[in-house]
Amino acid sequence: MFVLDLPDPGSEPPVPPVGRAAKGGEAFRRVPEARQLSSGDFNHHSPAWDGDAVLAIAARHKDWDDDLREDLYRFAPDGSAPVRLTDSCGGHGANASPVVVGDWIFFVGYQCGLDGRSFFAESPGVYVVSHEGGDVRRLTGAESVHLDADLVADGDGVLTVDLVRGRGVAIRVDASGEVARWELPGSVQSVAAAAGARVAVLATPSSPGEVVLLDRPEPALTDFSAGLRDASAPLVPIELVATAADGYPVHGWVVRPDGDGPHPVLLVIHGGPFTAFGDTFFDEAQVYATAGYAVVMCNPRGSAGYGRAHAMALHKAFGDRDAVDVLAFLDHAIAVVPGLAADRVGVMGGSYGGYLTAWLIAGEHRFAGAIIERAYLDPRSFVGPSDIGWHFVVGCHGDEARMNAQSPLRLVSQVRTPTLVIHSENDLRCPLATAERYYTELKQRGVDTALLVFPGENHELSRSGTPHHRRARLEHILTWWGEHLPVG
Repeated sequence: MFVLDLPDPGSEPPVPPVGRAAKGGEAFRRVPEARQLSSGDFNHHSPAWDGDAVLAIAARHKDWDDDLREDLYRFAPDGSAPVRLTDSCGGHGANASPVVVGDWIFFVGYQCGLDGRSFFAESPGVYVVSHEGGDVRRLTGAESVHLDADLVADGDGVLTVDLVRGRGVAIRVDASGEVARWELPGSVQSVAAAAGARVAVLATPSSPGEVVLLDRPEPALTDFSAGLRDASAPLVPIELVATAADGYPVHGWVVRPDGDGPHPVLLVIHGGPFTAFGDTFFDEAQVYATAGYAVVMCNPRGSAGYGRAHAMALHKAFGDRDAVDVLAFLDHAIAVVPGLAADRVGVMGGSYGGYLTAWLIAGEHRFAGAIIERAYLDPRSFVGPSDIGWHFVVGCHGDEARMNAQSPLRLVSQVRTPTLVIHSENDLRCPLATAERYYTELKQRGVDTALLVFPGENHELSRSGTPHHRRARLEHILTWWGEHLPVG
């Protein structure tokens, strides 16, 4: 970590010295000198300024690469030894977004357990510590609140976003733990505050995001989606709650095409697994529905935003109740939403969604086709090559026997469903080699399959890849479904 020598904001800014370049005779201005404040191989991130020192989050303890513990530190500009303000040995670690408010430092933290390795179903929350460090308090509920955005200062507290049943809800938390909530007509993506105003980016079924005032969200301050609506009016998701075989409720949505149908159906499974779908504008669902497919998507056990017990149901049990839930929701959607073709269904998903897709087609032969994208296909192969860290597989599955028992790659001989495997060349989260092996295993067994690899892209292709590759990806997906699950 480095700090720049900058002038006092209240003084007259000095005229930077001007020199003469060695070549070409061009003038240049000398930049302020930077001094290093930290040393070692530690990863420092989320810097903030507290008035006279730099705050940052880092893992600087012994055996730091053997657990998930991180702490909040203060680094003085004179380069003296950093001061640790939190102690993750107590089971709570710092994660992101330190914000100074009066005598307090708020930050996003998490429960990592006394061994420092717990993470499964542990929701990030708002924590607070004094400027001197010491007693750390969690201000939001560990069982119910799941932070889904950075913190921003707001008077004597902070603003952030809580993920609730697929929706982002703006909340304000002060140092006493008092929480205020804003129930807006949509899903809050991020928040900000300044000069007495509180604003949010609000996503709705017809817009990926508009800027609104939290205290007066209508009308919105922007209308960035006007052109989108003019080009093609977005289809509004239909909210449903299904009941799994064991009586558990499964929440989700259907994006239904215009017309009477019957429409072919795509069961789309989200990644994570500790994430969630919502009822807001989802570009992929809109593309598929506009092309004539009814898109079915839900938040099975293992998803975020439904409480810790909902997420913990998947612990060491991948392919169990999550599979039960998505199939129950699929059957319910077909039964209650008019115009869905029960005998013409495909399944697709990315990352963990690719995992569950591969798991389903090994045991279910009802699908006309499948698309497995950037998938987590074999837990044991994940240990070492994946940038998420070796701890992930152990924390999700437990011992080696469970890892192998919950591996879709080990069930590939049971697959009969035509399957398109999509991956990115530079995917460090789910390395390409395992996808290539899965594809090859299908090919050797005579399964109708294809492999599509995007050069130069990573695990985030579908969300933040280059525009021409994102468009090409959707075109290839529609071509695959056009061949194996045609509309009409």
